[in-house]
Amino acid sequence: MPPALTPARRVRCGAALLLAALTARSAAAAPAVQAPRPVQQVEAAYPLAAASSSPQRVELLVTVGVDGDVGEVTVASSAGPAFDAAAIAAVRQWRFTPATQGGAPVAARIRVPFVFPPPLAEPAPPAPVPSDIPASPVPAASSPAPTRPVPSASPSAPVPAASSPAPVAPAPSDSPTQPVPSASTSAPVPTASAPAPVAPVPSDSSTQPVPSAGSAPSPGDEGVIEVSTHGRRPPPPRAASDFVLGPEVLNAAPKQSSGDMLTRAPGVYVSRPEGDAVAHEIYLRGFNAAHGQDIEFTVGGAPINQISHLHGQGYADLNFILPEVVRSIRVTEGVYDPHQGDFAVAGSIDFDLGVAQRGFLLRSTGGSFGTFRQLAMWAPRGQSEETFAAAAIRRSSGFGMNRGALSGTGLGQFAFTGPGGLAGKLMVAAHAARAGMAGVLRNDDVEAGRVGFYDRYPDPGAGAQSASAARGQLGLELTHRSETGGRTLFAAHAALVDFHSRENFTGYLQRSMVMPAWVGRGDLIEQQNRDLGGGFRLSHRTGWWRPARWFAATLELGSSARIHRVRQGQNLLQAPSNETWDHRVDAEILATDVGLFADLELRFGKYVQLRGGARADVLHYDIDDHLGNFIAPYQVASHLVGYRRTATGVAAGPRVALEVTPLPWLKTFVAYGQGYRSPQARQLEEGERAPFTKVHSVEGGVRLAPRWRRPVELTAAGYGTFLAQDLAFDPEEGRLEKIGPTRRSGVVAALQTRPWPWLQVSTSVTYVHAILTAPPPATVEDPNPAYVAGQLLPYVPPVVVRLDLGVSKDLVQLGAHPLAMRLGGGFNYLSARPLPYGQSSDPLYLLDASASLRWSWIELGVEAYNLLARRYAASVYSFVSDWGTTPVPSRLPARHFAAGPPLSVLGTLTLSF
Repeated sequence: MPPALTPARRVRCGAALLLAALTARSAAAAPAVQAPRPVQQVEAAYPLAAASSSPQRVELLVTVGVDGDVGEVTVASSAGPAFDAAAIAAVRQWRFTPATQGGAPVAARIRVPFVFPPPLAEPAPPAPVPSDIPASPVPAASSPAPTRPVPSASPSAPVPAASSPAPVAPAPSDSPTQPVPSASTSAPVPTASAPAPVAPVPSDSSTQPVPSAGSAPSPGDEGVIEVSTHGRRPPPPRAASDFVLGPEVLNAAPKQSSGDMLTRAPGVYVSRPEGDAVAHEIYLRGFNAAHGQDIEFTVGGAPINQISHLHGQGYADLNFILPEVVRSIRVTEGVYDPHQGDFAVAGSIDFDLGVAQRGFLLRSTGGSFGTFRQLAMWAPRGQSEETFAAAAIRRSSGFGMNRGALSGTGLGQFAFTGPGGLAGKLMVAAHAARAGMAGVLRNDDVEAGRVGFYDRYPDPGAGAQSASAARGQLGLELTHRSETGGRTLFAAHAALVDFHSRENFTGYLQRSMVMPAWVGRGDLIEQQNRDLGGGFRLSHRTGWWRPARWFAATLELGSSARIHRVRQGQNLLQAPSNETWDHRVDAEILATDVGLFADLELRFGKYVQLRGGARADVLHYDIDDHLGNFIAPYQVASHLVGYRRTATGVAAGPRVALEVTPLPWLKTFVAYGQGYRSPQARQLEEGERAPFTKVHSVEGGVRLAPRWRRPVELTAAGYGTFLAQDLAFDPEEGRLEKIGPTRRSGVVAALQTRPWPWLQVSTSVTYVHAILTAPPPATVEDPNPAYVAGQLLPYVPPVVVRLDLGVSKDLVQLGAHPLAMRLGGGFNYLSARPLPYGQSSDPLYLLDASASLRWSWIELGVEAYNLLARRYAASVYSFVSDWGTTPVPSRLPARHFAAGPPLSVLGTLTLSF
């Protein structure tokens, strides 16, 4: 018989029973928790340094706040530091509709698996995501529970059963399948599928495990839902120095244009000595590519370089690409891929466009020298990253005399999917700009105080310098993936590009060709180049053929074509009325390029991959040179002026790359290829087999990705490049001229790491020894050439160093949103650059920095360029000039420069909706 209860014990027992009853009643009456649903998803970029031949899976535990923002992220199941970091970086850019309980938003924790397909295999095409599938409840535990698979490129793992029945979160109706980027496989948009119930997370302990709703709490029990996604897959590398720059590197340091983003790549330096309306001047590991002559530029696979441009062969104006819509940049240093075409001498650069942050964005920037920029961007929620529309207007008074600029840009892209594995995207762009130019200054005039460092010469010919540019472009890309893993691609593009410049490099030296008695009227060179053209690409890649477990092969065959009609003219003008006093160029050109290529990939087990093939291009030119066979005034006329001619030639060569993976964290590469640069059409003779600048490129290197706690990627490579005919800038004519064959050899080392989750570090060092092997002989026009055998190539810096740092960290929770801080910095160093006639420039080092604070939908920031306030030359030359600054002009070559911008500070206000 149990002992009798004392009165005190009776009170305690009664209170306990009453509390238990109230708790049970409260629990029974608690409204169900509705799971959060993703409304903005960002695909993870595949970490190439840690590439694996098998799919890699990372599972994250993600806290979704009451505002739908991502809070704490922890790794529940790891695939290694590189994959973990890529998944975390992607999920931090997601947004959700928050979990609700009784109609009120609550914090919740979900489980997000990321699956990274191997970059060496073609997965099966994804099934389209139906947008009209209604939600359906999960049957009671006593009956079988039907499952709805998550659409993906590979079978989804079944969702673990919940401890009690729970409603199924429907797939968001506004989240269609992601369209396929041109160089990667399709990846579906993450969708919620068969979630277990979500319990609210206490606001003061969001990092603690949350017990499932409707079940007794137990230690370690997580309230989670399953959201499956696939990482965006880049193309496999062709060499150690084949880099894919993702947003974490591109956005670490401040930038004012898409061209500035290229400096993040090893061995690249970018400047703008001719103002905002002229293309960037770009250096790439030993090549002074000027405005694009030695680098093949593409955006979404469509070519940017212009054939036979008057201002510079391969002219590539990147100003129409807004930096805010650049998702990644692939920089292939060397010629090892059969897809690389014309101008891929030093390598190729492809811009991949996409906007991760969905919704509306307004950004206003203003600061030094009257600079103002307004950006408006719309990225519809629920659509692919590749769907967006953006427009920007920029004006500036310039940092010195005659440098004011005004430009406007519109850029949009629409990605779509169709039946039967069809995906596509349509891109439209328009850009217009006009800017003044201060031109170049003699170094001795600045040192003597005759002119200021940031001034221009007080001469009408210097004050009349300017440039304008306009561009309209349309591109379409369609991709079809078969059930057997094959891929067919068709892309078409069309563009109208206009360029007009007036520049004076030499002052008063020129003599008229039309009227030889006219001399000393000013060397203001006017150039006009209008290009209307288009083309297409068509290719098919087979699915993998696997005759044995240790061997697989796939083959791609393709063709491309471009046709352009170019109208160009060059004259000498007399300022200030800009009267024409000489004609130098008046020509019409029809240029056609038809290319064929084959690309074979062989895989021998898990350790050896061989990729390669060949490419051949037929180039045809029809030139109507209205000033050809010119008759000087002192000659007896025997014919009419003009020279119409045609020329055709073939450029063909192999490309091959061998990749060996002896250890999971070590990859070795050996690559060889032959590329070409098309000729300047006006230099061709009738019936000539169009001479091509042939390049032989070779490289060996390694990539290390140690599986440490924090991701680290180290690249080291040695390379050599041999060019049959190089070009250098001729200031007297304001264009590029031949200088003879050249050789470049060097090494490059690059490091990317994230030592802490909030810090991104990227750095590189490039060394090159570039020499002229056989300069052109002396001529009557040039009896004393500026170049001799064995001399260092002019304008090429032997050493280029780059360092980028990015910090992104939540400081404190203010209400429903964290206050986030972002810091960034970029440092450039260039060694002294050799110049013609034995001269050299000063070394260059620049530092840019930025800082911003973001809370909810508002962000305030500040950017500083040239933070060290260095007076530096953006471009340096050596030639003869006469600006009338001394009583007796010198006819000896002198050092000239175009000034780089001084310290510039800009403030930024960004509103996101």
